[in-house]
Amino acid sequence: MSKKIAIYPGSFDPITNGHLDLIKRASQLFDEVIVGITQNSKKSACLNIDQRLAITSTLLRDIDNIKVMSFNTLLVDFAKAQNAQIILRGLRAVSDFEYEFQLSGMNKHLNPEIETLFMTPAEQYANISSSLVREILSLGGDISHFVPNSVETLLKQQL
Repeated sequence: MSKKIAIYPGSFDPITNGHLDLIKRASQLFDEVIVGITQNSKKSACLNIDQRLAITSTLLRDIDNIKVMSFNTLLVDFAKAQNAQIILRGLRAVSDFEYEFQLSGMNKHLNPEIETLFMTPAEQYANISSSLVREILSLGGDISHFVPNSVETLLKQQL
C-alpha cells in the first residue's frame, strides 16, 4: 500500500494558530503532510521565504510526519514531484468556498490524479487569517491570540 501524502499549500505570511491546528489534525490523517510554502506574486510578503520556512519548521519540528518545503511552480506539479495524492485546503467560512472550489476544479483539470480535500478550522480559529493578523499588527493591535509567541516576536521585529 502506498503512503498517503497530502500537501497543505499557502503563503503562511505569517503562519497562524489556525494553520497549525489544521496541520496537526492532518498529520493524524495522513502518512505524511507537506507544508508547501510559496511566494504569491500577487501579494507583497511581510516575511521573506526563508523566515517563513524557518519559523514553520521550528513550530512543527516535534511532529515526525510533517515536512516543510518551499515551491515556486504550479501546485499540481509540486504535488506530483512529491508523490502527493491530496491537496489540503482550509475553509474558514462560506465565502472561502467559491474561490477554493474554483481552484480545486482547475487543479483537477491540470492533474486528474490529485484530489482536493477541504478541512474546516476548529471554531476558535475560524476568523483568523494571515492578512487580518498583519493588519491588526500594523495598527498596533494585539495578535497574541492568533499566532504563536515566536511568530509575534518575529513580526514585531519586521515592523
